[in-house]
Amino acid sequence: MVKIFVTGSTGFVGKRLINTLLDQGHEVYALCRIKGISVFSEDRSNLHYIWGDLKDPDTLVQLPSIDVAYYLVHSMTDIISSLTTVELEIANQFVKGIKRTHVQQIIYLGGIINDEKKLSPHLKSRLLVEEVLKKSAIPITILRASIIIGSGSASFEIIRDLTEKLPFMIAPKWVNTLCQPIAIRDVLFYLTQVILRKDCYHKIFDIGGPDVLRFKDLILEYAKFRKLKRRIINIPVLSPRVSSYWLVFITSVPFSLCSYLVESMRISSVCQKNEIHQIFPYHCLNFQEALELVFKKIAQNEILSTWMDAWNPNSLNPSIQTYAEVPIEGCLINKQIVPLHCSKNTVIKRIWCIGGNTGWYALNWSWKIRGLIDRLIGGVGLNRGRRHPSEIQVGDSIDFWRVLHADKKNANLILYAGMKLPGEAWLQFKIENKENKDFLIQIATFRPKGILGRAYWYVLAPFHFFIFRRMVKKIAS
Repeated sequence: MVKIFVTGSTGFVGKRLINTLLDQGHEVYALCRIKGISVFSEDRSNLHYIWGDLKDPDTLVQLPSIDVAYYLVHSMTDIISSLTTVELEIANQFVKGIKRTHVQQIIYLGGIINDEKKLSPHLKSRLLVEEVLKKSAIPITILRASIIIGSGSASFEIIRDLTEKLPFMIAPKWVNTLCQPIAIRDVLFYLTQVILRKDCYHKIFDIGGPDVLRFKDLILEYAKFRKLKRRIINIPVLSPRVSSYWLVFITSVPFSLCSYLVESMRISSVCQKNEIHQIFPYHCLNFQEALELVFKKIAQNEILSTWMDAWNPNSLNPSIQTYAEVPIEGCLINKQIVPLHCSKNTVIKRIWCIGGNTGWYALNWSWKIRGLIDRLIGGVGLNRGRRHPSEIQVGDSIDFWRVLHADKKNANLILYAGMKLPGEAWLQFKIENKENKDFLIQIATFRPKGILGRAYWYVLAPFHFFIFRRMVKKIAS
């Protein structure tokens, strides 16, 4: 049994990696930023949690002696001018903390770099992080990947949304850039096979599937797989920033991720450092085979992780209780109480299916307008939907809400607003019994910031009353 530390544990790759490591019998220590939000909804043997933020020097003090550490951290949730500075700060804190554990190997997943002179801010930061990790004197294995194919991968979701939603596309010239996509299954294979392999120490490996394709080909091959007719016309005038804004309205991915990914897509990402094939003779899935695996998982509702799972709060080392305890003082509240006109289990099931493809049960067009406004001002909007149509785990995203508390047995769900607001907002659903009759209670709580926050609430108060009243009646009907 190998003792392994995983950063980025709630991200798209991290969560799946931890699941694989546990299945292989390893002991895993997962770093989570918010105390109370776990990697999985259920307890897993040999899985331990380290709560904290790598920016905090004290976070890794609680980490015991380990054998291997995975570095899967990337600051891509917000557009920041100091991306490289932030990335280097985090990497340096990681190295300082990890040295205390007598770790034998660091494994880092970065992006393929074909030309170090033409790097996007995103890829440049990853390259500099590599240098920090290499200077640690700890044996390091660096795996570089292009687009990762898996439901929940940000780059794959962009391809999926574009192809599913647009029969005709006017695309910028970067769609002719070459890439070498790889299935998430194969990424996990390489990430786990290099563990404590001395012939992989101090090495950089490019990993990719057998197909080298243009981004345009990815869309057309996806369309072929889905039996969709799609046409793409290239024009040279769309700048990366304009392309990013355009993708925001079509896809579920926020502007920050779109911006970083589009900048990176302008540069070819084809495997050149291929020595790993001599060490591990292994057949990776081609693009069509990877798509088959993706849609098999989607059909079976077995999407283990998505880019949406990572949640970066403003404060260091926060607890979920910081958010889950809905405040009362200084708040504006809309409270709706209606009797249940169907079974309690039916109402609970409806609550647990809210958002995503199910919608919000009443006036869905108004929710879509609010989501569009949120996208226009840089928020997440409604496009990201939800991970599973009927299951909810603390930390999940439901459209522009985040799940803080999900007690299905006691019929209590608390959501925290992720949309752009002049304040903070919570939405709670619970069922209470009064005089032998069950009532559905829906509470919308808003804690305004200054005069602008209060003005926002009072201007929308009539609409809130109408929308929330209709919604709670529909759920309980």
